[in-house]
Amino acid sequence: MLDWFYISDLLGVAVFAISGTLLAFRKQMDGFGVVVLASVTAVGGGTTRDVILDVPVFWLHDPTYFYVILASAVACIILLRFRPHSQLRYLLIADAFGIAFFTVLGAGKALDMGVSAFTAIILGTMTAVFGGLIRDVMARDVPLVLKSDLYATTCIAGAIVFVLLYEWHQMIAMSAAMLTTLLLRLGAIRYHWSIHVFKDVQKP
Repeated sequence: MLDWFYISDLLGVAVFAISGTLLAFRKQMDGFGVVVLASVTAVGGGTTRDVILDVPVFWLHDPTYFYVILASAVACIILLRFRPHSQLRYLLIADAFGIAFFTVLGAGKALDMGVSAFTAIILGTMTAVFGGLIRDVMARDVPLVLKSDLYATTCIAGAIVFVLLYEWHQMIAMSAAMLTTLLLRLGAIRYHWSIHVFKDVQKP
């Protein structure tokens, strides 16, 4: 099971590195800007989670994560040379896959550390959204997590599914939670699902 979590972690890092590279391309950043944005997107959420859990930060002793980030960024740059349009759509889709991976990984690591189910849900959500939040702030965009379409809510839903199924079967919990988060987020992108708490106020 640990191997599957590690592979999923690398996949999540790769997808988030791609989303950071896509945003860097939209903002016309230089090569250093691409690497920085790809890196903070890929490891920002997991780093925040590990600091809160007071455990060694996951990438400090494993350079594989940064090899994956660099490879993903380079591959994305090459692809953008041939298809330089529709970056926003690709960014949103890559980000949706990223939060699906990291919601599960964050909640799973939290449970392994012995925290409560409620705390695991919070940490799973933080792992998923903080990298993208840092990315968007650095690029001077309104963070996706603060926009109207469902975002963090999809991570919460996925983390709840994972926590409920974790003790029964970890692989099924992992798959079901990823699928729940991904489908909800893709549905929100396609159909603009949102949770309104304020009534529309008409200007006089």
